[in-house]
Amino acid sequence: MAKKLNVLVLGGGGREHALCYGIAKSAKLAKLYVAPGNGGTDNVAQSVILDVKNHLEIFEFVEANDIDFVVIGPEDPLVDGLATSLRAAEILCFGPNGDAAQIEGSKGFMKDLCREFNIPTAKYERFKDATNAKLFAAEMDLPIVVKADGLSAGKGVIIAQTIVEADAAIDDIFGGMFGEAGAEVVIEDFMTGEEVSFFALVNGTNVMPMIGAQDHKAVGEGDTGLNTGGMGAYTPAPILDEAMTKRVMDEIIHPTAQAMVKRGIPFEGVLFAGLMITDDGPKLIEYNARFGDPEIQAIMVKLQSDMLELLLATAENRLDELDIKWSNDNVMNVVLAAKGYPLNYDKGTKINNLDAAAAPDNITIFHAGTKNIDGQIVANGGRVLNIVARANSVTEAAKQAYNAIEAIDWADGFCRKDIGHRAIARESTKN
Repeated sequence: MAKKLNVLVLGGGGREHALCYGIAKSAKLAKLYVAPGNGGTDNVAQSVILDVKNHLEIFEFVEANDIDFVVIGPEDPLVDGLATSLRAAEILCFGPNGDAAQIEGSKGFMKDLCREFNIPTAKYERFKDATNAKLFAAEMDLPIVVKADGLSAGKGVIIAQTIVEADAAIDDIFGGMFGEAGAEVVIEDFMTGEEVSFFALVNGTNVMPMIGAQDHKAVGEGDTGLNTGGMGAYTPAPILDEAMTKRVMDEIIHPTAQAMVKRGIPFEGVLFAGLMITDDGPKLIEYNARFGDPEIQAIMVKLQSDMLELLLATAENRLDELDIKWSNDNVMNVVLAAKGYPLNYDKGTKINNLDAAAAPDNITIFHAGTKNIDGQIVANGGRVLNIVARANSVTEAAKQAYNAIEAIDWADGFCRKDIGHRAIARESTKN
């Protein structure tokens, strides 16, 4: 039997708990570490404290603990070039090199790539000063989309309904609302249609589609209010049927993988495409260079294949060997967030009854912004818990997820009550 692997997952959010959950089930695994982890990852991995910005510290831990494979969860260390450093040190890892991670790290980079290689996306321009940005905005049809160029945790996108709002968004971004991410602004047409997430494993031009999901970015019911990192998601996404998935692969994913190779910066890892399904077909909103959060929590529960093997096959360029298997379940993830999120919220509030809430065998709870302090789970972030339910319909999965949330004792949390509303409406129309 092949040697079992010691694996290190970097990150401490809901995405990393879900990755650890999947990896921990693999027969290929010897020992699993997570840095820093959260209040829930202790159930599946050993938590360690490492500074992801200190590449030497990562190398030393890898050597001292005989780590065979490093999985980089969040975008920041990817854009910072951690995967580049690991590969230079001949350490096997999952995630794109820093130059390739610019596909997420710079919206302008991504849009320029689309323009050069005819990948369908919204009309746009990019600016380094407010004056020219405002002149361009004034010539566009409203509403328009104003984006900070760099990483901003899913919050650097403003949909401006009026030119006054557009000018204010431009001033806010250049004024430092999103820090260094706002050194440049991208302004683009507002696309109408249905938004959906799609994931594909990629190594150079070797590409394996995974699955689609739909998330809800706005904080309020009816997709209203401020943008967040995501308030919930479900998979599969009904709008991504076989024909639409083929168009996404043919018109967006494959051309992107080929474009990156032609640019001399091949992509290795997962391409997460945020798409708008318009009347003209799929168009790219943006790319992320890592798994989506909250989508991956639902996807991981639906996945039947060995997640560690999928990640390894990507890193070792064996994607043509893969045959990814999925359950027939519909899976929903409802995010429980701290009251006040995405603005100001309290940390340290106590959360109880999680074991009771997770007791049904179709319920899985992934932690995000939590800490375990002497056995007591407390909130330690904005998005705090992910309540994932699987069932034979989206309607039933939603019912089960919200029933589990009712069992959780946390007065300082809230959730959207309408996660999955598009798919639920489709199911009610069919019935």
